[in-house]
Amino acid sequence: MIEKERWLSWAVELQSLAQAGLFYTKDVFDEERYQRIRAIAAEMVAAGGGLPLEKAEELFCCETGYQTPKLETRAAVFQGEKILLVQEREGDWALPGGWVDVNLSVKENAVKEVWEEAGLEVTADRVIAVQDREKHNRPIYAYKVCKVFVLCGLVGGSFQPNNETIASGYFGLDELPPLALSKNNEEQIRMCFEAYHDPAKPVWFD
Repeated sequence: MIEKERWLSWAVELQSLAQAGLFYTKDVFDEERYQRIRAIAAEMVAAGGGLPLEKAEELFCCETGYQTPKLETRAAVFQGEKILLVQEREGDWALPGGWVDVNLSVKENAVKEVWEEAGLEVTADRVIAVQDREKHNRPIYAYKVCKVFVLCGLVGGSFQPNNETIASGYFGLDELPPLALSKNNEEQIRMCFEAYHDPAKPVWFD
């Protein structure tokens, strides 16, 4: 039996090639072939991942142009020797963060996510790491994600009820709550602590 990550990697590559082909081709027959390759990639993901075909097509077949990774920010906000985490509606905890909005920079998005998820005003001070998500987090997604961890300084504010999180708190490394591992793990939290303690620490990048 083919391991999940291998067939998913094949499906992602097929989709990427098909999307680029659809964007650049001038030949109507090649366009039909690329559309079929894209459809096969969506069918692979649907069958292998237990998704409805419509959902797989939504993930795979709604973009144009040369395919690039999606961009996500995660903000590291410290209070003394503790780091800010927010509790998601499913119960697990994560660094404030999310997809970078199309009209925002990485810096602006990090600040926005902390405000929306924790009710705090912060400054985005420096980049901690730029990571290829699938090298660090599970499960593997059917698309590439580039995660940017940003060290932020606390200005003020307090938690406010919102649509994404139900609580926030500060935690030491030895008292971390159950983490949303698809978004951050203990290794990544530890990396943020190391950057916080060492202003000269080089940016981690994959």
